[in-house]
Amino acid sequence: MSPFRLGLLTAAALVAACSSIDCPVENTVAVRYGIYTTDGISEVADTLQDSLWVWIVRGKGRDTLLLNGITGLSSFALHVSYQRPVDTLIFHLSDSLHRRTVDTVFLSKTDTPHFESVDCSAHFFHHLTAVRSTHRAIDTIIINQPSVNYDQTQTHLHIHFKARR
Repeated sequence: MSPFRLGLLTAAALVAACSSIDCPVENTVAVRYGIYTTDGISEVADTLQDSLWVWIVRGKGRDTLLLNGITGLSSFALHVSYQRPVDTLIFHLSDSLHRRTVDTVFLSKTDTPHFESVDCSAHFFHHLTAVRSTHRAIDTIIINQPSVNYDQTQTHLHIHFKARR
């Protein structure tokens, strides 16, 4: 066998021996919040005109800003913890007249480790079990889709803010 053929055969064997890594390209795991209002009969998608900041409470002065003063939202996605059964989120709203309202959201969930391959980074999927708020800025918040995974097309929570007077 010629050295050229041997080299070609060796290269083909090496290429065939390598496995393909099937790590998902879109591998964000986050809870998507949809902003809604009620038209008297059913839920209707809405847009928040106030500016919204959201922090997750981590304790010991290590709270983390997740959303920074965004206006004109109809939906947004926030990452959740994988170490606590309940995440505490602080929602701070400010309208055009600089009136501020702060609400607290408590998101209960179970966390499940998700393993694709040793070549892929580890992730946690979540199952939302309950959600409640202190009802200062938020009228209602409900679970629409409890399963949180890589699918970012799902709206997991429907949030209804109180009307400003």
